[in-house]
Amino acid sequence: MRYFVGSHQAVTADDFVELALGTPPELWLGVDGESPQERAAREDAARDILTENPELIDAVSRIAVEALEAHTPALLNIVPITTRRRVRRPQGGFAA
Repeated sequence: MRYFVGSHQAVTADDFVELALGTPPELWLGVDGESPQERAAREDAARDILTENPELIDAVSRIAVEALEAHTPALLNIVPITTRRRVRRPQGGFAA
């Protein structure tokens, strides 16, 4: 099955994010092993993009929240509680 956003084919999750934002995720997240100069240049470019497109801040925040909501249980290994345990209380009187 093929997925398209507009006229662009999205193959990976990163493709969906890039097509949703109009920028590559690496611009916002960075890459492993980047130098301080590369990081500063990347952050400057991101600031310029946000200055030109202030609505992008909301889009980035929304996508981040949706990703956290979708993947937090798996990341934290959370299992929803489906049954309620009954606490048994002792019956009868107290021992003297």
